[in-house]
Amino acid sequence: MNLHRIETNALDLNLTHFWGRQNALLTAGDRTGCNTMTIGWGQAGRLWNLPVCTVYVRPERYTYQFLEAQDYFTLSVLPEKEKKIMGYCGAKSGRDVDKIAACGLTVRYGAGDAPFFDEAELVLVCQKMYVQDLNLSGGLSDAIPPFYAPDQGGVHRAYTGLIVEAYTR
Repeated sequence: MNLHRIETNALDLNLTHFWGRQNALLTAGDRTGCNTMTIGWGQAGRLWNLPVCTVYVRPERYTYQFLEAQDYFTLSVLPEKEKKIMGYCGAKSGRDVDKIAACGLTVRYGAGDAPFFDEAELVLVCQKMYVQDLNLSGGLSDAIPPFYAPDQGGVHRAYTGLIVEAYTR
């Protein structure tokens, strides 16, 4: 185990340098079962003067049911050299294959039995604070890339979580 816990107030909450390059594995579930998926966008910062992370998931994703059932979720940022794992976890569904076993990832557990990966260089363990479906009539829906349009799947649900634990190398 190379990860060590750091204080959440010591976090650099600017995650923009990960999106589109390393991305992250969003994982939800507990010791009885979980799923992970690659995400390429999200936010981290402060809300109500608390450290938070917001992720977005469509209802047809397998991870969605785990997010709905649990109070915690995690974000694991793997090293840039692990692009194969990120690609695999973004292309395969946990309904069809055990992605965690197939990728040889080592599961650890944080607060609320939230699973995360020992291979990560950064882990955020989040407790759900706020959940809401995006309302696309409230913004510039023309600017949304076609891949994310509602007719390509469901409307994303936003999960904002209080960052209760953080781990880094």
